[in-house]
This record gives sequence, C-alpha cells and structure tokens, in this order.
Amino acid sequence: MKRLVLMMAVALPLLGGCATLPAAGALPAGYESADASSAVDPTAIDAWWTLYGDAELEGLVTQALLSAPDAQLAQSRLVEARALRTAALFSFNPQGNLRGQAGKSDTDQLSGGSPLLSTAGETKTAGASFDVSWELDLFGRSLVARGKANGDLSAARFEVEGARASLAANVAQQVFQVRGLDIQLADADETVRIQDALYRMAVTKAERGLVSSSDAERVNADLSQAKAEQARLKAELQAAKRSLLVLVGRGSEPTSSLVLTSALGTVPEVPMTVPSSLLQRRPDVRESEARLRSAMGLRTLSRMALFPTFTLLPGAGWSDAQTAKYGSTTSFWSLSAGMSVPILDLPRLVQQIKVQNARTKQAAIGYQKTVQTAFGETENTLARLAADRVRVRLLAAGEASGRTAYLAAEKKYAAGLIDLATAMDAERAWRGSRSAMTAAQVTALQRSVQAFKALGGGWPSTPETAGSSR
Repeated sequence: MKRLVLMMAVALPLLGGCATLPAAGALPAGYESADASSAVDPTAIDAWWTLYGDAELEGLVTQALLSAPDAQLAQSRLVEARALRTAALFSFNPQGNLRGQAGKSDTDQLSGGSPLLSTAGETKTAGASFDVSWELDLFGRSLVARGKANGDLSAARFEVEGARASLAANVAQQVFQVRGLDIQLADADETVRIQDALYRMAVTKAERGLVSSSDAERVNADLSQAKAEQARLKAELQAAKRSLLVLVGRGSEPTSSLVLTSALGTVPEVPMTVPSSLLQRRPDVRESEARLRSAMGLRTLSRMALFPTFTLLPGAGWSDAQTAKYGSTTSFWSLSAGMSVPILDLPRLVQQIKVQNARTKQAAIGYQKTVQTAFGETENTLARLAADRVRVRLLAAGEASGRTAYLAAEKKYAAGLIDLATAMDAERAWRGSRSAMTAAQVTALQRSVQAFKALGGGWPSTPETAGSSR
C-alpha cells in the first residue's frame, strides 16, 4: 500500500495541464501581399468556385464532390473513423457474455449394483450463466479516452475535408487547363491557316518572278512546324479532357462528352483575411491540432496506467438436471470485486510514459510546423497571384498591339510594300504574344485556385464538432 500511495503521488502531478494545447507560434497581423481593397466576404471561400461566375465550373466541382472516386473514398474513411471511435469507447462499458449449455446422456447399470441407488438411465442437463466484468472508473480514464477518441475522429474528418478541398481545386485547375489548351489549339489552327495563305502567296509571287522561290520554301518549313504544333496540342487537349473526366468520376465516358466553352474568364478577387484565421480554416492545420490532442490524451492514459484498477464481477446462473428417478434445479448469483496494482509492470509503464511524452512533443512540433507552412504557402501564393495579375494585363496589351501590327504587315505584303520576312516576323510576334497571354491567363486562374485553397477554402468554415453527435 505504501508503494501504491507513492505511485499515485508521483503520477497525479503529471496529469495536470494535459488539456491545454501548446501555442501555435506568433503569426503576423496580415499578409504583405494581401489586397486591402478586396470587398469579398471571407465566408465566400467556403465554396470559392462560385466566385468565378462559371456555371460549367460549378457543375463539375459539385459533381466531383458527390460522385468522384476520391470523394467516395474519403467518405468511406470517415465512416471507418466513426466506427473506430465508438468501438474504443465501448471498452469502458460493462463487458460480459451469456453462456448456455444443454446435454443428454444414457448410463447403463453394472451387474451387482443396488437398483435403489442406481443412476442408470437417461439424463438431461441444461444451464445458463451470465458473467459481467465492469471496471470502475474512479480516476476518469473514460473521460480521457473519450477526448483521445474524439481527437482521432476529428483528425480523420479534417483529413477528409482536406481531400475534398484538394479534389475541388484539382477539378478547377484542370478545367482552366482544358480551356487554355482549347484556345491554344484554336490559335494553332489559325497559324496553320495563315502560314498556308502566306505559302500560297509566296508561290504565286515566285511564279510571277516577283520573289525568290526560296521564300516559298521558308514559308513551307514554318507551315510544317505549325502543323506539328497543332497535332501536339490536339493530343494534349484530349489528355487533359480525359484527366478531368477521371477527376469528376466519369472516366469511362468519351472525351467528346465533355463540352466546355473556350472563354477563360477573369481572376476573381481574393477575400482579405488575417493569418490567424488559418488556425480555424485550413483542414491540414485542424488535422494537425486534432492529432496533437489525441497524442496528449494517449500521454495522459499512459500515466494513468500507474493507477490501480478496480473491477466489479457480478454474475448469475441457472442449471437443471433431470433423470428417470431424480430431478434438480439450481440458480445462483455472485458479486465480487477485484483490484489490480501494476507493481511488476512499473518499469515498463514508466518507459511507456517516456515514449508517449516524446511522441506528444513530436506532435506539438508538427503542429507548429504545419501552421508556419500554411502561413508561408498562403503568403507566397498571394504574392505570386498579384504578379500574375500584372503579367496578364501587360501581355494582353502586348497581344493587342501585336495583332494590329500583324494585320497591317499582311496588307503591306499583299500590296508588295514589304518583303516576306518582315510579314512573317510580324506574324510570329503576334502569335508569340497571344500564346504568352493565354498561358499567363491560365496560370493566373490556376494560381487563384491555389490561393483559395491556401486560405482554407473549399469546406464549411463552421464545421460541427467531430465527436459531439456520433
């Protein structure tokens, strides 16, 4: 008993402060690259794909979240996590099994025996018993275990939400990729048409002796390159459509079933939020926090293993035996209690506490790292998105100027005012600026998706408590 009192005196102080999370680390008051003029409601990023004003995008994201294999797999994992939590909590309920038996036997009397004392003949027996074991929770183990189980379920739930947020982001980025390739393919078709027209024009002039035949050969070489690029873009577009169909759960459908408009649209405004909101919004941060809570609960349980356990052992039963001459029926009940003190297991339990202390510290460090990573990712994405917006504006202006210059050069070449090389240079400059503008638009749109995801968008900002109703 002295050793028991000493163990409890040592262990009780270790249980204090187990419910308090360590600080996530200081975060700045705001993002350096945030747009202070943004008037978008921060809650709008719960379903950020609606900010693009794009019905096709909204429909595909909604379809993916409902029927895509990734979404179904994530939901199945959540069901598994809920069942595991319930099973873990049932271990603190009374445990017991109902057992029954029945039998029949036939005994022959040996010669020389007294028939009055004989038990020969048929004997029928039946019986049942119900033994229960119930550990008395005198130290609050069940409460700590419930907190640990809730942490595990929360971690699983936030992992699922993170998977769903990633799925929505991947669908949106793939939609913009398909549209960008569609535009580039249309440009490639136009380039082939223009090069073919220039080639016919050069051949006609060469036949009339106005230019060298080498001009026609130069145009023909560029025409071959344009056709090769056209073929490449067709293959890339088909592959991008197939990837998008797989994402939304329609992977077996033909790519022709996916019809999207070619308009890329504009990059929506990103709501102005504070860095500390990442702690409440981002699924990866919430998951890391939940795993830390689970580790803290397991640490507390490992310390409580030093405490004695008290168990009630009630039981009841009935038996019946019937022979040709006799019959008896017996019923019984019992109530006992047991106590278990971890005397010889003490060294192992102390080492287990040290192991769990180390794991809890690792979980705390992981939580802090996740928070810092989330801030850095958000800050970097917002900075790059701001640069993408500027780049798109500049390239759009350059594309407009290049188109004007090309149209003027085409007319001058047809009139014989400039040579073929000058006309081709103007066409190359315009096509290059247009291709760069399209690529920049796609990059900016995809970056905006990254920004919404980095800010913690894509799932409800006020989720239900994971263990409150399950």
